[in-house]
Amino acid sequence: MTTQVSHGASGAIRRFAGWVGRGSVGYPLFDQYKPQGRSDVDGYWETLSSEASSLETLFAVFVNNLELDEEGEPTNEKYAERRAATFLFSYMTGELPPGEPDIGGDEATTY
Repeated sequence: MTTQVSHGASGAIRRFAGWVGRGSVGYPLFDQYKPQGRSDVDGYWETLSSEASSLETLFAVFVNNLELDEEGEPTNEKYAERRAATFLFSYMTGELPPGEPDIGGDEATTY
């Protein structure tokens, strides 16, 4: 059993953190579903940086959905990203993107 996070898992979390920090998490989900002229998902970084618990939950959704194989390497990084983007979209708009299931309790649990 490994006692450290694998390079693959570390890379997945690093990439996700980079997207959050650059304000690009959720792309293209936001652009795909954002109604014309709607700006309530634009500039989400200001909201997240002032509401720390929502930022924690965003990372929890990503990590709680990230599955690892026997060697600790991620097997569903894109799915985990999409679920986190779904949380963020819902948090910012009060709606779910069309066709996306609601975020379940286990997905958003912080430990």
